[in-house]
Amino acid sequence: MCRLLGIAAATPYEFGLVLREAPHSMAMLSHEHRDGWGVATHNGVRGYGWSVHRSVRTADEDPEFDDEVRRARGRLLIAHVRQKTVGPITVSNTHPFQSDEWVFAHNGTVQDVGFVTSHTSPARLAERQGATDSELFLAYLLTQLDEAGLTHAPASSGTDDVVRRAVHAATDRCGFGTLNFLLSDGATMYVSRFGRSLHLLERSPVGRELASEDGVVPLTARRCVVVASEPLTDEDWTPIEQRALLRLDVGPQPHWVTIA
Repeated sequence: MCRLLGIAAATPYEFGLVLREAPHSMAMLSHEHRDGWGVATHNGVRGYGWSVHRSVRTADEDPEFDDEVRRARGRLLIAHVRQKTVGPITVSNTHPFQSDEWVFAHNGTVQDVGFVTSHTSPARLAERQGATDSELFLAYLLTQLDEAGLTHAPASSGTDDVVRRAVHAATDRCGFGTLNFLLSDGATMYVSRFGRSLHLLERSPVGRELASEDGVVPLTARRCVVVASEPLTDEDWTPIEQRALLRLDVGPQPHWVTIA
C-alpha cells in the first residue's frame, strides 16, 4: 500500500508543511511506506515543465527529501510514498511517473495486467522505464488520449470523456484490482478512487490572502483543493466516494467537479 497527495492552489504554495510538518505529513506516513518517495511540482500553467524528484530511500530518513521540501513550491503538487507491491525498489519504479506533459501516481495494485497491456499501444509500452503495474496503467491512459488526439491538448470535456471511459473499461472488469490515482498535465488533475481510501479538503479562507515577504501566501490563508489518502490535518476532510472520478483545475481559482 502507498500514500498519495495532490494539491491545486490559487497562488504559489510552499509545500513543506504537508510534506514534512503536518500531523500526518508524507514524511510521517513514510514510516510505514518505506520503499521510496517522489514529489512533482508545477506552476499551474500548461506548457511549462514539471519539477520531478524521486528517491528509493525512506522519505523521513533521506536528506534529499528534506532538501526537496525546502525547494518545493508551485500551484500544483503530486507526492507519493511507496510500499512496493509490483516491481523492485528502484528509481524507475518510483512514483510519480512522467510521460510528455503528464505526471501520474497510483495507490493500489492492478491485477488484470493482461487487459491493460492489450489495450496499450506498442509505442507507449516501449516508453516504460520500470516494471510496475502503475506505469503500465499510465501508458494505457496515454494510449487512449493518443487515439483521441488529445494527449497534447488542454484538458477539455473530451479529455474527461476519454479518461472516464478508460477507467470504467478497466475497473468494470471482475477482479481488476485497486486504482486510486492522480493524473495531471500541470493545469488539470484527474483523481480516481477505486478500492482504497481517499479524502478531499477544500480550503476557502475568508478575506484577503496575505503574502509573506517573499510573496508566498501562508497556509492559513490558502485557497486550495487537497486530495490525500488520509487526512493530513485536523480539518474537516470529506471522504471521496468509492468509484468516483474527479477533475481538479488550478485556476484562476482552484475548483473541482465530479465527472464519474
